[in-house]
Amino acid sequence: MHRARGAHGVASFAALRACAPFAAPRVCALLAVLALGFAACTSAPPYEQRVHVVREGETLYAIAWQHRVDQRDLARWNGITNPDRIQVGQRLRLTPPPASATSQTKTSKPAAASPPKSGGSGGAQAGAKPSAARPPAEPPLPNLPPPQWTWPVDGQIVTRFGSSEGIGTGVGIGGRAGAPVHAAAAGRVVYAGGGLVGYGQLVIIKHNETFLTAYGYNRELLVKQGDDVARGQTIASMGLGPERQARLHFEIRRNGVPVDPLQFFPGR
Repeated sequence: MHRARGAHGVASFAALRACAPFAAPRVCALLAVLALGFAACTSAPPYEQRVHVVREGETLYAIAWQHRVDQRDLARWNGITNPDRIQVGQRLRLTPPPASATSQTKTSKPAAASPPKSGGSGGAQAGAKPSAARPPAEPPLPNLPPPQWTWPVDGQIVTRFGSSEGIGTGVGIGGRAGAPVHAAAAGRVVYAGGGLVGYGQLVIIKHNETFLTAYGYNRELLVKQGDDVARGQTIASMGLGPERQARLHFEIRRNGVPVDPLQFFPGR
């Protein structure tokens, strides 16, 4: 901040000094304001880093779901090799590290310079600068086909994907409180609990390396984290959503990004 103010001050002083012998004070003041604006525009903004502090009962999948990032990215950005090994109080970055930091951590120690060879043209030229290290490319995301789906609960759609009512990242399905909620496809439970604000009692199921589903507003959970479930298996009972109405929040994510579930259920 001190450096930025100093640069702006030098710019405005130079403008006034150049202007003073030839123009009216009002014109000089205008030039000074324009110089300040130019200096502000040319100064690069600082790198912004979003951070999540791990709380009791949270999992890497739940944190990634809450912040709408892919769990593989979240693990890679924080150097996590085992997604089940995160600790309460741990600070997890929610954005990729800047390219400069990545290149510095990946650059190896330079080798000792060898004495120049005389009379040859095949060796490196004296004083040549080594090429700058480039950050590693992001690994491509998997693109596995969707599993075979089944509708998760007996009921009709009351809110659609993108709606401002409820949670717009999925669909709201009405029904009867206590009705069985079924797994939309076979997979493994990667989260079961009430730690995500706005979802109530929530179940997240991983179906493959591309697709996850979530089931929110439940009254009772019948599975726990780590359980393998079959397609159509009862995993919870329907609870109450917004306005205390019986509702299931159903969501599908592809590589961490919410998609409209109805694209996989023609005719709904």
